[in-house]
Amino acid sequence: MSISANKYDAIEKLIYEDGIRISAVDFHPELDVMLIILNTKAVLRQPISAYPVLKNADKKSLTQFQLISDGTGIHWPDLDEDLSLKGFLRDELKNIVRNKHIVAA
Repeated sequence: MSISANKYDAIEKLIYEDGIRISAVDFHPELDVMLIILNTKAVLRQPISAYPVLKNADKKSLTQFQLISDGTGIHWPDLDEDLSLKGFLRDELKNIVRNKHIVAA
């Protein structure tokens, strides 16, 4: 097993080498859904209830966010909450692996 000299893990490599960024966020509390729209036009779907601070916030507070770190994170100043693109991508990958059957050719 070789150890890479690269300082990034696989998800960070996608973000930084491929320039993936959050371009918009949309909330649907009635559906327990937060949509994270990427500059690649991909849409990540996250349950709002997965984030305790966001789960207890009203829609107005949810929509008072800032994209930070050149679109690699989201900050809610009034809620004192920060979430990262890396975390969203990690969760998306977990969901794919857990919920999908992968068929080998």
